[in-house]
Amino acid sequence: MAAFSQLYDSHINILFNYGLKLTIDKELLQDCIHDVFVKLYTKRTELGAIDNVRSYLFISLKNKLCDELRKRMYMSDTSIEEVNLPAPTDVEDDYMENEQRKNEFSLIKRLLNQLSPRQREALTLYYIEEKKYEDICEIMNMNYQSVRNLMHRGLSKLRTLAS
Repeated sequence: MAAFSQLYDSHINILFNYGLKLTIDKELLQDCIHDVFVKLYTKRTELGAIDNVRSYLFISLKNKLCDELRKRMYMSDTSIEEVNLPAPTDVEDDYMENEQRKNEFSLIKRLLNQLSPRQREALTLYYIEEKKYEDICEIMNMNYQSVRNLMHRGLSKLRTLAS
């Protein structure tokens, strides 16, 4: 139960912020978030392994909100054109793109940490700070060929690690 409470506490704010992109009805949003967690808790034995809990919660919330909004439209003769909501796919795409960027950044950081400090410094100077080889030679107090060799070994190691 403590783990479930921690899961709730760690995701409630981000789910609420995400939900505000789908609806402006804060009460409905809070109800839907709570419904998602209640369903998750009651169906926990029936669920298989969830690889990405955050994605699961986002998708569950989006589906719950869509279901509730559909019910409200059906009950109140409101047409879909009158409900002015952003397209959920845009929000999903943004979220997925952001997640992919985070994963790529994490991978790059992990790979760079496996290089020697000198290789990491040379590659950072060249690719991130966009320094020329001559500038890198001065900064690192190395001759031109040594910097080239260092860069080559660093890039070779990154290619090997990434494959």
